[in-house]
Amino acid sequence: MIQNTLSLVSGANGHLGNNLVRLLLQKGIPVRATVRNIQNKKPFEGLNCEVVQADITDKASFVKALQGVETFYAVGASFKLWAKDPKKEIYDVNIQGTRNTIEAAAEAGVKRIVYVSSIAALDYTHLPTKESNGYNPDRRDMYYNSKNDGEKLAFELAQKLGIELVSVMPSAMIGSEASLPLNVSYSVLKLILNKQIPVDTKITLNWIDVKDVAEGCYLAAQKGRSGERYILANEQCMTITDTTKLADQLYPDLQLKVPGAVPNFMLYAIAGIMELSAKISGKAPVLTRKDIAMFSGLQQNFDISKSRNELGFAPKSPAKAVQEALKYLMKHPELLKQS
Repeated sequence: MIQNTLSLVSGANGHLGNNLVRLLLQKGIPVRATVRNIQNKKPFEGLNCEVVQADITDKASFVKALQGVETFYAVGASFKLWAKDPKKEIYDVNIQGTRNTIEAAAEAGVKRIVYVSSIAALDYTHLPTKESNGYNPDRRDMYYNSKNDGEKLAFELAQKLGIELVSVMPSAMIGSEASLPLNVSYSVLKLILNKQIPVDTKITLNWIDVKDVAEGCYLAAQKGRSGERYILANEQCMTITDTTKLADQLYPDLQLKVPGAVPNFMLYAIAGIMELSAKISGKAPVLTRKDIAMFSGLQQNFDISKSRNELGFAPKSPAKAVQEALKYLMKHPELLKQS
């Protein structure tokens, strides 16, 4: 729809944001990239793009950054499943960030927004999950709540302000260009390679290559229907244990330990100890009791026919995505160091 006009990517030093900047530049599209910390130039080395400071909690910074922009890729958000104060650090940041950036886009005269939501904003009651299922009724997690309420708010504001908005809903993004700290999904592969997953949690993840998600964002800008949502995921999920088995087959010299099954009460006990340790250290626990309650056994399988048919979305398989992501991590040992 919109070709070779200035695009802005928020959260451009993050995993998806940075890979999206690279994709747009490869397609000959001029890019303005926003970051909270303007001193962090490393993710943009060798990239011919404009980098400016803007924070989703500061509307004025986005009104300024969005001047002359036709397509706004709203990627920037607080992406974490644990915080000392999850409502303040995750929910409030994402909701206010959505309001600030969409209002700023309307004020700046932006034509079209690709709003990066999440599969967290889907109802998993009927499988395979599809966009038309509606929103997630599970309200136990502040990140999930922020993605559900944030997407609803985004559509409401866009309609009220007369701006085109398409929502894309990625699953667990891995692979390609990355820097520390790794995102939540990529960190699971890091835990596997570092032999830090002690037991089988029966948690599944729907692996997707971040480059495929970046392509999906671009396709949504070109072909997506305003007011619609598009899942950017694979059809089938994989358990963390099966992912470990795959890693072990690929790198037998690492002698990875495939996690063994334990009773649920032991899972909760282990998670409780990890949470207690996190409160003391301030570092996110590997596992929480909420993770087990919400995700253990949850099948994250999707019907992506809408994205395939309307956008031309064609992701590589979960196994291929995992294989390439593990290869990238093995080539960049600095990403595997303990933080």
